[in-house]
Amino acid sequence: MSNSKDIRAEEILIAAIAEMLDGLPHIAVGASSPVPGAAAMLARARHPERTRVSVLGSEKNNFFTDGGKELFDCAGQGRIDAFFLGGAQIDGQANINLVSVGDPDRPKVRFPGSFGSAYMYFTVPRVILFRLEHTPRTLVEKVDFISAPGTSEPNVYRPGGPYALITDRCLFSFDREKGRFRLASVHPGHTVEEIREQTGFDYDEPAEVPDTPLPDAETLAAIRGPVAEQLAEIYPAFAAEVFGLGKAA
Repeated sequence: MSNSKDIRAEEILIAAIAEMLDGLPHIAVGASSPVPGAAAMLARARHPERTRVSVLGSEKNNFFTDGGKELFDCAGQGRIDAFFLGGAQIDGQANINLVSVGDPDRPKVRFPGSFGSAYMYFTVPRVILFRLEHTPRTLVEKVDFISAPGTSEPNVYRPGGPYALITDRCLFSFDREKGRFRLASVHPGHTVEEIREQTGFDYDEPAEVPDTPLPDAETLAAIRGPVAEQLAEIYPAFAAEVFGLGKAA
């Protein structure tokens, strides 16, 4: 049995995300998402005959010849099954803010922008939100600016949308009919009370909240072995810090 003291938090997240990707035909990952990227590679390692992984910025794990444009075309054709999005702010309706905090005309803070996040949110069936800072500052009751909406009116054609939100403290599932999150599990070392205190939005909570499972020995061996080696090609600094592979770029 695995011991949580011997397992890094990143490895728990990688294993938890991989479970949500199990058996999907095509998983796409952005250029700055090492933990989701590792999870996608772990999912592919389990089903190499069924699962394709496309990572923007990778030479060995990128089937696109025209970068983001081809990614968007592929998503619009329904040929991407899972993608990952983050947000400077995320609220209880799974709205994402990647634009600014405060009055948009005179923002307190300005972020790089939403790029194609809204498009991917509308077209990819299983969008997993990923945010490592789980505080009331980032998980807010209502985002200051909606750069990508979590839900749409019933008359809007929208095959894509939020599936889950995973942070450094817990995993939420998203109920599209209710338009709100439900606490699915709490990572080892954290508590249900802490999650409630550190979350700015309301959410549903079962009577018994399970712990996020620790990766078993076989999963850990895959993460630390072939997955880490593949990850080093795309995210060398992350692979060096977490797995001790090579030197940081």
